[in-house]
Amino acid sequence: MGCAIGGESVALAEGAGALTGNDNPSIVSIDRYNYRVSDMGHDATERLRTSIAGKVRQLRIERRWTQTDLAELLGLSQNRLSEIERGRGSFTAEQLLVVLKTFNVPVDYFAQVKASAESQLQNALARLGGSHLHESPEVLPTEALREVNEVILQTLVGMESPRQTAALAPVIAANINKINLSKLRADLRQAGVERRLGWVLENTLEALRQEEGLALSREWRVRYKRAEIVLANFLAPWLQERGDSAGIFSEEILDHGIASQATLEGVRASSSAISKAWRIVTRLQTDDFAHALRQARGAD
Repeated sequence: MGCAIGGESVALAEGAGALTGNDNPSIVSIDRYNYRVSDMGHDATERLRTSIAGKVRQLRIERRWTQTDLAELLGLSQNRLSEIERGRGSFTAEQLLVVLKTFNVPVDYFAQVKASAESQLQNALARLGGSHLHESPEVLPTEALREVNEVILQTLVGMESPRQTAALAPVIAANINKINLSKLRADLRQAGVERRLGWVLENTLEALRQEEGLALSREWRVRYKRAEIVLANFLAPWLQERGDSAGIFSEEILDHGIASQATLEGVRASSSAISKAWRIVTRLQTDDFAHALRQARGAD
């Protein structure tokens, strides 16, 4: 097995470089998984490295490969491979790709927890400003959710969690200079849920105005004021359009827990003025968005 494996090592290593398209071995770019070690805290990174090393060892044993065989394939000494398998080091991106191809396993074989779409989205929201949300260190970051526009889009299309929806307020405030609001509106119009964006933006705007009366540091005051100005200017013509088309749109029920007509009537009656203006039925209030702002800056 030694010579064949040695020759295969060169070919696969070259293929790995082509697949990743990266010179930096700290980056693994494989299909929809893009994992950058620096995106995670030290403890989480160490846990992930240990988990990956353990699973490579498990694969090696299951396929009846010796350490010598695998070390030769990966261009390592047997001692170095032994250290990595014990968690005292990590494989490069190219080496992991060689393992994937050689043992014919999918990249998510290495994930400690199979990430659900909701947990990936929550991690993205936490990374982009919703820092009060619990971020799972075992969930690999995905390239699809690196851009703030896409994170807001996915949150509003899915509407899986009221807490995640309210967390859009600090995300918007933190990234107001990076968000393409016009494109976001167009994308959500195409998805058939354009009003959700207007509703979230107006709630965020009012939440920011609520926070103005509090004793904020200069950094937060400047950030919030900038977001307030941008949102107010973007919303002004849209609110005029909404007024001109009042009554045209049917109600949209956002809350998943509404399962009876009586519950619907109760939620409808308690909906905020903003929700009623956008013809959206939900328990979420402007105070929920303001609360998310306070939590994200560690004031609550």
